[in-house]
Amino acid sequence: MPRVKYTDSDVALMARMMRAEAEGEGALGMLMVGNVIVNRLKAGCLDFQGLTSIPDVIYQVQGGNYSFEAVQKGNVFYNRARSKEKRLAKQTLDYWRQHPSKFALWYFNPYDVCPPTWYGQPFTGQFKQHCYYEPEANTCEGVYRW
Repeated sequence: MPRVKYTDSDVALMARMMRAEAEGEGALGMLMVGNVIVNRLKAGCLDFQGLTSIPDVIYQVQGGNYSFEAVQKGNVFYNRARSKEKRLAKQTLDYWRQHPSKFALWYFNPYDVCPPTWYGQPFTGQFKQHCYYEPEANTCEGVYRW
C-alpha cells in the first residue's frame, strides 16, 4: 500500500519538482526532496493543513510566494518529467523514507553551515547542500505516521 494516494500525473509533477530542486544532489538527494513532499501531504498540521493532493503541496502559496523555489522561478521544473525521476518519485510515494528527511517538513540550501533551527523547527541533518528540519516535538503527529 503506498504512503499516499496518487495518480500518474502526480508522479510526473513530483518527478519534475524533485529534479528541479535536487538534480545536482543525485538520486538520493532527489528522493529526500520527494520525501518532504509526501511528508507535507501526510502531516495535516502547522503550515500544511488542508493539503489533500500532490499538486496542493507543490503549488502551495505561503506568505505570497510558492513554497518551493523551483515553482516560483520556473527553471527545470517546467521541463517534462523524465523516466529516471518518475521512478524515484514513485519510490518515494510508495515506501521510501530515510534520515535526514525521514520526518522532515522543510529543507533549504543555506549556502553556508546549516543553522540549528529554521523557523523554530529543529535541524535533523544535512545531505550535500540541503539542510533538513522536522517539526518540533509534539506539534505534528501526522508526519510520523507511515
